[in-house]
Amino acid sequence: MPDGSGRVPEARPGGGGEPASVGRVAEAERDPSPLDPVGVGPWEGPWPEDPRYDPELLAAGDRRNVVDRYRYWTVEAIVADLDPRRHAFHVAIENWRHDLNIGTVVRTANAFLAAEVHVVGRKRWNRRGAMVTDRYLSVRHHPDAAALGAWARERELPVLAVDNLPGARPLETAVLPRACVFLFGQEGSGLTAEARAVAGDVLSIAQFGSTRSINAGVAAGIAMHAWVRQHADLSAPG
Repeated sequence: MPDGSGRVPEARPGGGGEPASVGRVAEAERDPSPLDPVGVGPWEGPWPEDPRYDPELLAAGDRRNVVDRYRYWTVEAIVADLDPRRHAFHVAIENWRHDLNIGTVVRTANAFLAAEVHVVGRKRWNRRGAMVTDRYLSVRHHPDAAALGAWARERELPVLAVDNLPGARPLETAVLPRACVFLFGQEGSGLTAEARAVAGDVLSIAQFGSTRSINAGVAAGIAMHAWVRQHADLSAPG
């Protein structure tokens, strides 16, 4: 049961051994190694009556990659707790070649509590790198960059392209708006001309080595962290 602060009691791990198979938990979220298991085992003692807890997880253990406060919670309960606290930035990425980086962008956007992720182009995207974190946030599809731009204009959200293009402003010194959309291109080719056309500004990430660009998933993480440093409440993460 939650205590007076509204937080649930700390999860109590059960016995060791092989991670249990939980029907509602995707294989990607379970730790494959019995030598160093992630999470907690079956709940010990009387079960909590709080409806946020999942009976299957209480019975079998919770091996998902979630922070401790969400141990044994249902996915729906976790999303309901996250939604009121989401940050004001959105993340968009073009999807023309089924880029593996999209899953990484989604997983990182979940970690930094982005408002939403936007996939521009092909509706189907490679979910492997997301490690099922797309369950915990909204992933919105736009058929093309123009549609994303129209969506952003309706909400008065500036679109900030992130790419090492001539004339781009350094991300490291830019003052980022609280509410915005970060837009990223495909690995290798970067942003399309259509995507650059809908962006109100272009930001670059400082690089000092020999390669022309960095991984799109890494670039998205750097941009999100730059926003967090300027706007997030760093005294209360998680």
